[in-house]
Amino acid sequence: MVTLAEFAITVITISVSGVMSPGPLFAGNVAYGLKGGIKTGLKMAYGHTVVELPLVGLLGIGAISLTTVPQFREIIAILGALSLFVFAGIQIKSTINKPSTIFEGKHGPFLAGIILSGLNPFFLIWWFTIGFKLISDALILYSLLGIGIMFAFHIWMDYAWLCSVAFLSSKGKKIISNKNYKIFMIAISSILVYFGIIFLLHAEH
Repeated sequence: MVTLAEFAITVITISVSGVMSPGPLFAGNVAYGLKGGIKTGLKMAYGHTVVELPLVGLLGIGAISLTTVPQFREIIAILGALSLFVFAGIQIKSTINKPSTIFEGKHGPFLAGIILSGLNPFFLIWWFTIGFKLISDALILYSLLGIGIMFAFHIWMDYAWLCSVAFLSSKGKKIISNKNYKIFMIAISSILVYFGIIFLLHAEH
């Protein structure tokens, strides 16, 4: 039986891949943070939550209906593992290749958080694959309450990351081209591969 602490570590470690991956939300947060600092990061996180919370709820409902399917856990484990491998590769590539543009729309950071999350295909792919595996595990471990537990372990990282990036951006830090950031993200991608292997091993049992 997986303990709550072990589940928390798994969710937090895997969630880092989605939370800290370079993309439109990250770039937009840097752009707004240059002028507004940590407050704009908080507003971006609010907008991100508006999209993410109902999405997780809908995926949870879908996972409940699929638990009656034979070998559901094995199928999800395999799909989750493959998704981790693919996502790790995409993440390494996008980390090495510096984003070429920064979102500078006329909307405020709250609305930008909604737009840059809801219209980001990588965000949706992450939740429909890797995130769906976490939701499924949460349901199996803690029933409906598990969805809330899993989301709580995940969402705080969005706020911490977006606020931190906005704050550092306002201080003139060159976050996007930061060498240490790239090294960190490559290390996180390697951890994703490790979890993918673990998922495959569990699928065999």
